[in-house]
Amino acid sequence: MAPSQTAPHADLELWPIGNCQASALVDKRGTFTWACIPRVDGDPVFCSLLDHGRSAEDARGFWSIEMEGGRVVEQDYIRNTPILKTKYADEDGNALEVIDFCPRYRDKGRIYRPVAFVRVVRPISGSPRIRMALRPAAEYGASLPERSFGSSHITFRIPAMAMRLTTDAPIGLVQQETPFRVERQLHFFFGPDESFSTSLEAGCGDMLSRTAKEWRHWVRGLAIPFEWQEAVIRAAIGLKLCQHEDTGAIVAALTTSIPEHADSGRNWDYRYCWIRDAYYTVQALNRIGALDVLESYLGFLRNIVDAAQGGHIHPMFDVRGNPELPEGEAEHLAGYRGMGPVRIGNAAWFQIQHDAYGQIVLSSAQAFADQRLLRISGIEDFHSLEKVGERALSIWDQPDAGLWELRNSSHVHTYSAAMCWAACDRLAHAAQVLGLEKREAYWRENAARLHTEIMERSWNDEEGLISSTFGGNLRDASIIQLLDLRFVSKDDPKIHSTLDRVEKSLRRGDHMLRYNTADDFGTPHTAFNVATFWLIEALSLTGKSDEARRLFEVMLDRRTGAGMLSEDIDPKTLELWGNYPQTYSLVGIINCAVMLTKSWNEYR
Repeated sequence: MAPSQTAPHADLELWPIGNCQASALVDKRGTFTWACIPRVDGDPVFCSLLDHGRSAEDARGFWSIEMEGGRVVEQDYIRNTPILKTKYADEDGNALEVIDFCPRYRDKGRIYRPVAFVRVVRPISGSPRIRMALRPAAEYGASLPERSFGSSHITFRIPAMAMRLTTDAPIGLVQQETPFRVERQLHFFFGPDESFSTSLEAGCGDMLSRTAKEWRHWVRGLAIPFEWQEAVIRAAIGLKLCQHEDTGAIVAALTTSIPEHADSGRNWDYRYCWIRDAYYTVQALNRIGALDVLESYLGFLRNIVDAAQGGHIHPMFDVRGNPELPEGEAEHLAGYRGMGPVRIGNAAWFQIQHDAYGQIVLSSAQAFADQRLLRISGIEDFHSLEKVGERALSIWDQPDAGLWELRNSSHVHTYSAAMCWAACDRLAHAAQVLGLEKREAYWRENAARLHTEIMERSWNDEEGLISSTFGGNLRDASIIQLLDLRFVSKDDPKIHSTLDRVEKSLRRGDHMLRYNTADDFGTPHTAFNVATFWLIEALSLTGKSDEARRLFEVMLDRRTGAGMLSEDIDPKTLELWGNYPQTYSLVGIINCAVMLTKSWNEYR
């Protein structure tokens, strides 16, 4: 009998593994509880994270390895990689370890990154016995795939992609989930329904060593700060895992429908590429020199800009660049701790969100000046990007759903308008680099005009506040971003008074809400992790560095064992909520570490 996956104690202590094509989340018992095929936005073959309430006999959508009489005593990544090592032991001295990873390395002039998961079981001491249960699900938990068996494999006829487990363990014992002794190293390769071309021991061993080498080489190229190196490296790897390398798209998180707080109904599918979230991701990775992510993403953006032809650009896309993501529900999954619904797709795809135009230009501007890039943007790219700028000029003062994607209301949002200003401002910079004097003047004049009007229409003199909406007095965390955007100077008294009022309204202990007004689902209960990082940045920029460093250390303590953060946190219980790992939150770790760190020169 396999372990029950009903798990009333399910939590977000999850360890991501992946290869920028496939990814999985492994829980603190060493069980695969979430993984989608053939892409991150595909069918969850492992879905037990959201399949609450089934009996042990009926549980599905997981891959467990249990040591009889033992428990997990240690769990950690191999240094500078997303390769997970889980150690089991019992009181009699029996012990073993399991190594989990997705292969990723250079082979024959390309990156080999199959839709595959590898588990290596190594005996350490004594005579450990394991029970393995591999029960993939299909069609969002609605069905169990048909199986067929060979001498060393089990094939699962999953509609999204037929998968095969190939192993040198006793296949009959694996098939019927019978305990057996581990007397030698065992290998399990769960991937496409194809024959394994070499011996498993040699093949999996080679994959492991080459995958570790590939990740360590990538980390070695990062320009990390002196302080908080481990936190930055782990956040960077987490962000890298959120890129679908085939197209360059960057998803907001690896999961769907982890609620923002208990029974909130705020359950969203984040396995897609938001223009906004991707901008913040490449901005953070640029700060530590991970240019490969930027270059891949710019290719994704160029295709989106070409398809728009100067018209409306959707705020989000699937990883293949499709903008239509109709929202539905997975009826056969009860949800995280039974807190449904489990959503597939996201209705935000058809919203009007004007900040996307600025984020496209902001993401693209570096490519006109950075000589390290393999492909430097030129005049044709600039003229294509100008269409995005013209669109920003035409809609900057029109209502939209805003940064928070409100579903039943719209306003003229200051953040969205400032992003449209940023499109003009950065186009002027690009024109200067290209020596296009007339275009530089054109975009500078428009940027200046927008800046004046935005400040006039957002400033509330009575409140001493840059409001989050034109002509209003609303406070939300997006206004903090005007500093990072360089829309306002850190010496501007208006931003100082605004920060004071926003912090007093939204801060809850050591954490920040994104807003405290009721929306379509009531009043938010949890803090928004990236908003706390935004506050940390603002505190540092405005001379409160001691408090900024203290708060940053607090946020590092909120991370899971894997070094990750989700979207939200309960400011009272400190429990993590929301989709995981959340790119916004990992971005905050990197940005704040880079801003707050002491210089390397101080330690020479």
